[in-house]
Amino acid sequence: MKPYSELADFPRVHEDLVERARQFPSAVLCDVAGRRGALHGRIQALDAGMKVCGPAFTVEVRPGDNLMFHVALALARPGDVLVVDGKADQTCALFGELMVSQARAAGLGGFVVDAASRDTEILAQGDFPVFAAGANPCGPTKGLPGRLGGQASVGGVAVTAGDLVVGDADGVVVIPADEVPAVLAAAQAKLDSERQRLEEIAAGTLVSPWLNQALRQAGLPALA
Repeated sequence: MKPYSELADFPRVHEDLVERARQFPSAVLCDVAGRRGALHGRIQALDAGMKVCGPAFTVEVRPGDNLMFHVALALARPGDVLVVDGKADQTCALFGELMVSQARAAGLGGFVVDAASRDTEILAQGDFPVFAAGANPCGPTKGLPGRLGGQASVGGVAVTAGDLVVGDADGVVVIPADEVPAVLAAAQAKLDSERQRLEEIAAGTLVSPWLNQALRQAGLPALA
């Protein structure tokens, strides 16, 4: 196993790109990324107003054990989002108020955990973004090895350390680091197009301009 310091030393999506990404909803980013990268819907914000955006610090743990989660918490850099493959286990919580308090004090960007949380009511009222796959009052063990800072499969999506993670009330999407500039450019174009469509709807154009062509391509008659 590499020294812990080396496991945390991976290239991260540039902070300028992270700041640009904050303006886009996860749904827009997912659409322009080819409708790929969206984590399973079980992974949701503890409060609908929570938003997360930052480079992924990947963690893989055995179900119900958070030893390596604690190691990642100690190693992560300000702005990092801990993205934890907890195997979708909900038989106990992998984290709670103490770990979130430590992460907030360290300036981390958030938690995205494919496993359960606890102290959920307190965390949901806080200002640190937490996304999890359920809740359970039972605490974890702290005795099994895992993996840090490489590739992980979280919510059915392959995540590499340093990738861009964006989450909001719709869920979480992960964009590979090398695709971020192109995805952000496409997201801006889509956002502009959607704003134009909203203006058209407000002006009374209620049928989407692409609908008839799509019907014809599907072998169906167009609307009258």
